[in-house]
Amino acid sequence: MEYFNYRESAGGRELFAEDVALSQIAERFGTPSYVYSSAAFAARYRAFSEAVGDALVCYSVKANDNLAVLRCLGQEGAGVDIVSGGELARALAADIAPDKIVFAGVGKTASEMADALDAGIRQFNVESEEELEMLAGLAAARGCRAPVALRVNPDVDAKTHDKISTGRAQDKFGIEFDQAERLYDRASKMAGIDMRGLAIHIGSQLTALAPFEAAFARLGELCLRLRAGGHAVSHLDLGGGLGISYDDKGQLNLTDYGALVQRTGDTLGASITLEPGRWMAGPAGLLLTRVVRVKRNGNKQFVIVDMAMNDLLRPALYGAWHDIQPVIPRPGDALPVDIVGPICESGDVIAKDRALPELRTGDLIAVRDAGAYGAVMSSSYNSRMPAAEVMVRGAESALIRPRLDYDAMLARDTLPDWQAGQA
Repeated sequence: MEYFNYRESAGGRELFAEDVALSQIAERFGTPSYVYSSAAFAARYRAFSEAVGDALVCYSVKANDNLAVLRCLGQEGAGVDIVSGGELARALAADIAPDKIVFAGVGKTASEMADALDAGIRQFNVESEEELEMLAGLAAARGCRAPVALRVNPDVDAKTHDKISTGRAQDKFGIEFDQAERLYDRASKMAGIDMRGLAIHIGSQLTALAPFEAAFARLGELCLRLRAGGHAVSHLDLGGGLGISYDDKGQLNLTDYGALVQRTGDTLGASITLEPGRWMAGPAGLLLTRVVRVKRNGNKQFVIVDMAMNDLLRPALYGAWHDIQPVIPRPGDALPVDIVGPICESGDVIAKDRALPELRTGDLIAVRDAGAYGAVMSSSYNSRMPAAEVMVRGAESALIRPRLDYDAMLARDTLPDWQAGQA
């Protein structure tokens, strides 16, 4: 079901978030603002959970870490996948049960691991021998055993963007495949470690089943070899990576993906954990922005908006495509324009040569599928305050992360003693 739709309103045909007109959100909360549909988050979690059967679904916090988003998914039954101590703090603040928290990430610090041990999380996905040794020591000092899955690197190319591929031999993630059996055997003998199983994650925004099939097959072969060597491998973390369609060119069928997941778990007789992020959050949010002015340079027409690459980095970083919709479209022919932000970088382009109805100063537009890797990657570059965040539920809307003001921005800086009081 679509939760961002055009409806007839007093102002004509207008884009709504659930039962709230986006123009009302702009008037109440200003622009730029991320707008999330709580119903969309809930519906996408339910659809994913139904497709994958008995698997534990641990939402990947790095996709969107807002407490209201985490609480919404947690209330549906989701666990979370975290990659930092800050994300652990957010998960606990959102009332996610510790036994549904999986700690992944290649650079866990001693203090982060200690906090996770003290919280009693479900599992650490360990990515190196040194990390394993550090975790074992921390757990032993506490008189406990850390629940561990070894994250292996299967050397499978996800055939996605180079910057979001994580399962190739040259990537920084995971343990070399040919070292996994030796390390699993060593870990099983450590006093502070409770070996549970194996983990894998080959990348993000996958839209074909074949890379998943290849990675799961390699993981299955390793699982069987370990069992043949006398090791119990009861848990398999199959990661995330299921992509969405940003440009209506199709996406991986959820039913087919779910069938592969269930088949893998049934064949290997293991409990399955999954870590979806983008699939859960991307279509559940958009970025609402207002046209500052329209200008022409030569043959190019630029629509300058009040959002920028500091608010949504994906187009500048990845060349990512997002659908652009006028909130109240004007009749007439669509013409090619560049949607750009005000930052002093030529790369601050949200959409290039995009055919859109006429846009004028003051108009509102929506950048679709921005619920994942949007607000979490924002910054204050050019001393710009990142977009506010708003959640909608039916006819209700609420500010869930306010826009900072200039005083709050300046308060982050502290002058050294030798400058204090100087004019």
